[in-house]
Amino acid sequence: MIKEKLELDEKDRQIICLLEENPEMSQKEIARHVGISQPSVGARIRKLREKGAISSLIGMNFKKVGLYLAKVDVTAKSTTEILEFFKNCPYFLNGLIVSGESNLCLFFMSEDITTIEAIVDGHLRSDPHVAGVNLSIVIAPSGDFVFPVRMKFKKQDKPPCGYKKSCAGCAYYTSDRCLGCPVTGFYKGKFW
Repeated sequence: MIKEKLELDEKDRQIICLLEENPEMSQKEIARHVGISQPSVGARIRKLREKGAISSLIGMNFKKVGLYLAKVDVTAKSTTEILEFFKNCPYFLNGLIVSGESNLCLFFMSEDITTIEAIVDGHLRSDPHVAGVNLSIVIAPSGDFVFPVRMKFKKQDKPPCGYKKSCAGCAYYTSDRCLGCPVTGFYKGKFW
């Protein structure tokens, strides 16, 4: 199903650029810059939000809060199964279905690299539906790089990913190569 594309005119582009530079800019100030009335700016912003062209996002700059960001390229038989598996994982940020040999690009964030490696080893490299995995740790972004990070969880005994073992039965956790899941009582980290 092909969705209708939203056609942006020059005024829409100017509004988007101004909001990118300063998300707190008032509609009155945007109107002054763009050369249209404040009600027109309000109507355009509302239309752009309703159509999904713009949105507001609160997140964290991973370097400033001492977190590691990993990009994991995966070659998988079923991208939707893997995305479903990680959708509630507190370490999982987002996933992209992409073209090419690796058909899935996943982003994870943690306060230590070994936990990311444990997630990749324990859940991806060991998955029979996964043909290949390439893990890359982001060393430095070219500018601020902000991701939404879930901070509040309902505590539960089992991890939200549905992993069959609890952290107590995991070799990565018992050998201190994983901090455990922040949703469970096994978490040994300090960030969540």
